[in-house]
Amino acid sequence: MTDAAEAIALETAPVPLLEPREGLPPVVADQSALDAVVTAFAAGTGPVAVDAERASGYRYGQRAYLIQLRRAGAGTALIDPIACPDLSALGAALAEVEWVVHAATQDLPCLAEVGMRPQRLFDTELAGRIAGFARVGLGPMTENVLGYSLAKEHSAVDWSTRPLPEPWLRYAALDVEVLVELRDALEAELAGQGKLDWALEEFASIAAAPRPAPRVDPWRRTSGLHKIRRRRQLAAVRELWQSRDKLAQERDVSPGRVLSDAAIVSAALAMPTNVAALQALQGFGPRVHRRQLELWLGALDRARAIPEAQLPPAAAPHEGPPPPRAWAEKDPVAAARLTGAKAAITELAERLKLPAENLITPELVRRVCWEPPAEPTAPALAGALRALGARRWQVELVAPVVAEAFATALEGPPASPQG
Repeated sequence: MTDAAEAIALETAPVPLLEPREGLPPVVADQSALDAVVTAFAAGTGPVAVDAERASGYRYGQRAYLIQLRRAGAGTALIDPIACPDLSALGAALAEVEWVVHAATQDLPCLAEVGMRPQRLFDTELAGRIAGFARVGLGPMTENVLGYSLAKEHSAVDWSTRPLPEPWLRYAALDVEVLVELRDALEAELAGQGKLDWALEEFASIAAAPRPAPRVDPWRRTSGLHKIRRRRQLAAVRELWQSRDKLAQERDVSPGRVLSDAAIVSAALAMPTNVAALQALQGFGPRVHRRQLELWLGALDRARAIPEAQLPPAAAPHEGPPPPRAWAEKDPVAAARLTGAKAAITELAERLKLPAENLITPELVRRVCWEPPAEPTAPALAGALRALGARRWQVELVAPVVAEAFATALEGPPASPQG
């Protein structure tokens, strides 16, 4: 963010956005209303603002429960994707239109599930990061850039509720009210900073990215897993997690509402052998139905019955370099390269006024530091980073400073990386 932009943001008090300009539109919940929206948005002009509301923390998965759109000439539309689960006709009508989305990687998967995929994209959250804004949530960005304040008190409600309360719908409609205006202001800010091409390359990469592959061993993301030391206990976490996930999916509720991560870890550490012992643990108290207690006890019994050779490994299967804390012992020269590269990238990111993780993904830095090209020149490092997936603008900025850091690291004693 430039000094001038900061000054503008500080000089004016934000104006509250309380009502959509054309009033609150009805929720589209049948085919005829959807057909009218498709026609209207196909005839609109300019970019289309798109947002989606999920029921995170309430329902299983990340499906959309409300989709909001706004386009010049078409106004605002609020669509119920449960009543209208196939929005491919709308997606086709907007195929050649630039989509304006805030934090696109969060919304694009649930939009794809209903047949909506952008070919061109402008991500206002990522644009804010690249422009150097300290706070990049939609509320702070709208306030700092446009001078409007958005109420955010309904951001974490259960959007699977039907019918949706009018205040929630108003909140949702306002989320796309000025999104295109925000996009235009950020485009100008990025152009003024000489960063617009960087942002456009990032947006194109997001729009073209394939769907992410399913996680390997998702149960290993259980909060508190670091407390588990034995492989038998890891098996218990896995069995409990999988039983919880199956039950949560059947009930269409968030897994954390079925059984908390803390309860899973507590049971895996204690390995109780009967219902009474299980009930004594936090998260399995008297309010838990006996049928559920027996389900959890069955998971623990399965973990106890697994042959030793089939227990999950202590560490997750991992591709790429080891954790940086182990580098100093395994490869002191690589450790020195990483320390120097991280310092150089941090300095460059500060000079460019953008987060270091947006300048270059830390994982790519670790990989190229662990296995550098035979001749770690700037062109060779550029090729290596491109092969790993770094964008062209990132490579052009980062490869020279990393090459210089490597040369410096080889001249002095190796240092241990911190993180």
